[in-house]
Amino acid sequence: MVTEACKKNHITVNGQVAKASKEVFPSDKITFRKDQITHIISVLDVPANRVGAKLVDVYRKDETPAESFAHLELLKLSKEHYRKTGTGRPTKKDRRDLDDIEFNTDIDETE
Repeated sequence: MVTEACKKNHITVNGQVAKASKEVFPSDKITFRKDQITHIISVLDVPANRVGAKLVDVYRKDETPAESFAHLELLKLSKEHYRKTGTGRPTKKDRRDLDDIEFNTDIDETE
């Protein structure tokens, strides 16, 4: 998955597009986009050997702003505001309410 993201130029290291074979060093900043959030990861240290998933946080620091996560939460809530996911088709009342909505367009119809 990460290799595909590198091929599509979605990952940067210190502001430069990174290939999958790019070496990282302590104090490097890795930036990538996932789930409509731009994540920023700082490399604290590089382990000598491979480590388990539980120990990865020892070697990195997540510097993603909290506002990004709040914005994602608002997006999720806005999608579920009117109708919950999986509730089926709109009812007749829902369709009438949608038909009553007037869209304001700034098109000059005098021509």
